[in-house]
Amino acid sequence: MKPNTETVYLDFSEQLGRFIAQRVSDPDSADDILQDVFMRIHKQIDTLQDESKLRGWIYQITRNAIIDYYRRRKEMVELPETLSYFDEPEIEQDAFQELLPSVGGMLGCLPEKYRRALVLTEYQGLTQQQAALRLGLSLSGTKSRVQRGRDQLKEMLLECCHFEFDRLGKVIDYYPNLSCCTRNRCAIN
Repeated sequence: MKPNTETVYLDFSEQLGRFIAQRVSDPDSADDILQDVFMRIHKQIDTLQDESKLRGWIYQITRNAIIDYYRRRKEMVELPETLSYFDEPEIEQDAFQELLPSVGGMLGCLPEKYRRALVLTEYQGLTQQQAALRLGLSLSGTKSRVQRGRDQLKEMLLECCHFEFDRLGKVIDYYPNLSCCTRNRCAIN
């Protein structure tokens, strides 16, 4: 015998009510979702092809209704028309200024070949091509040294401090793990 909405309601309403209440904290919203589920069941009951899969079919409809509820609940925040990249707080710049002495000390702990490549490209502003000429290396060799130097410096910084980043990957704040973040010397080798 093909199930109808009334028998499905009698057999499943309590279970579905508990199922929804475990996932939605607001009781009124949970009741609304339960009502929506039975409206969907009523509209789609003729599409059920295998009656032995009724339970799974009903719970899939219920899960989808819960997902739809949370999608609708997303709060939309209006952005001001004047919002720009430069309106963001200067937290990253502050963190950078505080860490600069430590970075200088850590830079001194790098092997000479990486330190020289980083100083030329990052501090003196040379392109990697110009740095390659100064170092007497190929462009790919210079790129490799710059990248390895950056990686080692990053590793030292991450050992030294815990960083918090925003969704764009910018530093929001940092907390020292070791005293090396507050001194002008490298404590890590």
